[in-house]
Amino acid sequence: MRTIKLFYTLLPFLFFACDRTADTEEENTIESYTIEQFMNTEQIGGSAFSPDESKIMYSSKKTGIYNAYELAVEGGEATQLTNSDSESIFAYSYFPEDERILFSSDKGGNEINHLFVKNLNGETTDLTPDSTAKAQFMGWAPDKQSLYYASNSRNPQAFDVYELSIDQIDEVESSVAAYQPQMLFENDGRFYPGPISEDKKYMALTESITRQKVNMYLQNLETGETTLLNDAEDEIAYNPQYFSKDGSKLFFLSDKDSEFTYLSSYDIASGETTKIEEAPWDIMYAYLSENGKYRVIGINNDAKTEIKIYEEESGEQVQLPEMPGGEITSVNISDSEKLMAFYVNSSTSPNNLYVYNFESGEYTQLTDTMNPEIDENDLVDGEVVRYASFDGMDIPAILYKPKIIAEGEKAPAMLWIHGGPGGQSGLGYNALIQYLVNHGYAIFAVNNRGSSGYGKTFFAADDQKHGQDDLQDCVEGKNYLATLDYIDSTKIGIMGGSYGGYMTLAALAFEPEEFNVGVDIFGVSNWLRTLQSIPPWWGAARESLFNEMGNPETDSAMLYNKSPLFFADQITKPLLVLQGANDPRVLKVESDEIVEKVEANNVPVEYVVFDDEGHGFLKKDNQIEGYQAILEFLDKYLKEEEPVEASL
Repeated sequence: MRTIKLFYTLLPFLFFACDRTADTEEENTIESYTIEQFMNTEQIGGSAFSPDESKIMYSSKKTGIYNAYELAVEGGEATQLTNSDSESIFAYSYFPEDERILFSSDKGGNEINHLFVKNLNGETTDLTPDSTAKAQFMGWAPDKQSLYYASNSRNPQAFDVYELSIDQIDEVESSVAAYQPQMLFENDGRFYPGPISEDKKYMALTESITRQKVNMYLQNLETGETTLLNDAEDEIAYNPQYFSKDGSKLFFLSDKDSEFTYLSSYDIASGETTKIEEAPWDIMYAYLSENGKYRVIGINNDAKTEIKIYEEESGEQVQLPEMPGGEITSVNISDSEKLMAFYVNSSTSPNNLYVYNFESGEYTQLTDTMNPEIDENDLVDGEVVRYASFDGMDIPAILYKPKIIAEGEKAPAMLWIHGGPGGQSGLGYNALIQYLVNHGYAIFAVNNRGSSGYGKTFFAADDQKHGQDDLQDCVEGKNYLATLDYIDSTKIGIMGGSYGGYMTLAALAFEPEEFNVGVDIFGVSNWLRTLQSIPPWWGAARESLFNEMGNPETDSAMLYNKSPLFFADQITKPLLVLQGANDPRVLKVESDEIVEKVEANNVPVEYVVFDDEGHGFLKKDNQIEGYQAILEFLDKYLKEEEPVEASL
């Protein structure tokens, strides 16, 4: 079975409509673009080949909300396959022998995803109709006659694994029977299901104890026996990736005796472990192509993705095409192993879909997602920099310098703090950042301690120190910006989404004189409540998060003291808050209460709520409304100038 990976940005475009130009030191005119121009840059992701490999399906937000589209592998005009105008649709796969399509969708961002099939007659059927249960596609069985999926329908806190045959799907379409999927694995709540061997004998499982301790198990689907594969005392993170085609070995990632994760194999018969590949960075994932001809490796190389492909039999590395100025991501090899779909992006260029022919060595660009009205030369490449924090620890960050700064001028700046905890800001295209930089703001995307991608010591360095040591990394980031001759040190703010929103609130509450403004995008204000209200489908990961952040039952004093809500009387700088009403991770009350508390300080507060969004804003109209408010807020309270009138 091949694992299908889809990646979508949860914090999309932030734009504001205005019309300004300025000259750089080289006396080149830099265009400032309107919100409408930026929003006409298409967001796309995912890829799946049709059964005859003549077409590729992907998800696109061309209509203002994600829908499924397909393109011929030779190129041409895209065909829209779904027509949702209310809920985002994320395409997974064609059916193995026909052009029915499988996709996922939830309701208003509530994250209760269901699996749907669009039939050949155009009708859509919900394969997982339990309205309270979340489902996740796990791939097609090797014989292509059934699909695997995980669902928490039986127990809200445990994902069981099911197999549903295509014959049963056909029968339901004909109104002959109801769905009767076969349960392959009943989860007691400790585990998260992983890959399944081709003979359906084994499944790999993980058990999250902490971020640094993730156990790996082998589940015998025939006997029901569950075997721990690592030493029980290991403080190591294990991550199973795939089984060999003959089912004799399990390939997995771990960081045993290393700062970084590397690929190894486990021989099921002998119990012998062999290291396969390592890098001076984390290997993020690995998988085999359908028939085992190619092994694909993804490496997190200093905030950018590095892809390596090997011929499995010879071990020789495949030479991928040179993509000037961009990085290859999201590789998907067709079942025939003749074609490869992949994406290319850079700081200044959004995702574009390509197809590569292994036999001819030629590739074709299938999409051109940048709005042709935007000149890529007006956008800014991110630069990886490092600075010393309060205790001497090196902190990586990505710096974006506005091109519109004239000689002798100084720009206002915003620290951008990623989500997580444990996320990472990378060098890929970020329309939010490009828009703000295009309008004169320097952006400093800080990968504070606790960020992934820089080794397990760095990753663990903020455990139970959130809002303290990682916040000081942000303060030192501000101090670093103040040393740059083109930064106005009197006009530096902080912003972020999710955990980055918490960091924004923590900065304003616990270091009230350090930053001039804050933009909180669905950030945590009360850790006691947030940790108590974790969605049930987080299951065992809940305990892992408690070990990292603190347990609300036993560490209530610590969590109280790091919750900005209880220290909101110390917030004196202007604050903007954005929130989705259906957010299951950071409840709307988190934002309601911090806004109320800060308003009581007679501090400028603006609040934008979207009734049909969750943890991330996916709808174009909402992005226009909410993100225009961000630039207007920054122009008013950081630049201290009146907002420019929007242009249509």
